[in-house]
Amino acid sequence: MSHFDDFYGSDDFSGVSQTLVKKKEIVCHSQSIEIIQQQLAVIREYYKKIITEQICEVEVQTIVHSQFVSGCEGFSSDIRRVSKNDRDVSYDSNIASQITKIHDSNNECVTEDLGWKGTIVGDNAVSYSGDNWNEDSSPSSVSSIYGSCQQSYGFSVS
Repeated sequence: MSHFDDFYGSDDFSGVSQTLVKKKEIVCHSQSIEIIQQQLAVIREYYKKIITEQICEVEVQTIVHSQFVSGCEGFSSDIRRVSKNDRDVSYDSNIASQITKIHDSNNECVTEDLGWKGTIVGDNAVSYSGDNWNEDSSPSSVSSIYGSCQQSYGFSVS
């Protein structure tokens, strides 16, 4: 079990400690929550397909899963405006555009190297505007909502 530090770098377990450089700004457009939940369910199940079909060692599955979840938690911190380095809520447009490269027309996982390492994630960061964040009320309301979400799936919130 080696080379885990080769992807994001030796001091970055999940790819979230990188400084994201804002390249352009887009405007947020609200969409039906059901559509968004469907899209995210597809991504979640495909993520599980990748892990279970392409990694046979349970220890490696555990590490890769932990890296993925940690990256999602970093984004969660960004959304709640509590990230350690005060990052904008953003995504890497170049990495996101490669979603079609990870599966073929038969919905099978493609196993070719995409030609980059995790250290570049964030180099083409896109942030958005148009959300309803309010410096006065949002920290409290978002913290409350987050705590309720954590409790709903059995995590203790302090």
